[in-house]
Amino acid sequence: MDEASASASVVSSGLSSELLGYPSDARLLIVNCDDFGMYPAINAAVIESIEEGIAGSCSLMVQCPGAPQAMKLLSRRPQIPFGIHLTLVCEMPGIRWGSLIARERVPSLLDPAGKLFSPTPEGRAALLAQARLDEIELEFRAQIDAVAGTGLTPTHLDFHCLADGGRDDILELTVALAVEYGLAVRVWLEPGRQSMRRRGLPVTENDFLDSFSLDIEGKAARYAQMLRDLPAGLNEWAVHPSLGDKESQAVDDGWLVRRTDYEFLTSPQAREVVQQEDIAVIDYRTIQRVWSRSVRPR
Repeated sequence: MDEASASASVVSSGLSSELLGYPSDARLLIVNCDDFGMYPAINAAVIESIEEGIAGSCSLMVQCPGAPQAMKLLSRRPQIPFGIHLTLVCEMPGIRWGSLIARERVPSLLDPAGKLFSPTPEGRAALLAQARLDEIELEFRAQIDAVAGTGLTPTHLDFHCLADGGRDDILELTVALAVEYGLAVRVWLEPGRQSMRRRGLPVTENDFLDSFSLDIEGKAARYAQMLRDLPAGLNEWAVHPSLGDKESQAVDDGWLVRRTDYEFLTSPQAREVVQQEDIAVIDYRTIQRVWSRSVRPR
């Protein structure tokens, strides 16, 4: 994800909690494992973080080399809720992925070499300046349909390295696709959150966490304190667990961020603090139910 975190004050205390059927003072937390499907060590860590740790859901990157394995893991675990991590960029030179749609049909999504842009500030700016909405729709539909074709049922859509899609029209397109497919959408920046609230839709009410924004040193203690300080309302953490094995270290500059995420998410300390603080760890199935009955095409 391209944004480390977004600081935004609560617009309406308890709004999303109440829409989801919780009291206004409930402390709700979505712990979603992003980048599922990127490579095998991520896949293994994500499954363990959900089955043995405090994570509640994950988001699948359909184009990545590890996606077929990830979808097999999900097919054997129908109880695990997952979203689709809509992807228009590639940051891994060692394990590159491309668009699902043929390159000649989506030229505005590609760099001069015919590849997906890198999610550097310059790469994102170049992509967003030239990307045509009709070509984005082709690619997003292909990613959603690739999952639907396996018989798996996602809960939501979110974005890889493009917060809220990076442009207002991309976010609106994604919300329209969510309406069509019966899904929710992760929305965490303003004015997107205000727009969704005006439509009666639950979105995160407090600061959104991207785990790449945290210092590695002292991370476990920082995570534990964040749980203790968690405000009332709907909160979301986008975490990025991986085993951090030798294969990971060879291809992923962020492997240590991922390894330390994995270590905390699966630790006894994490489970103890969640229980002590009476935090309700929920997932996007709860959000999806409200979106499905509330959202209408604009």
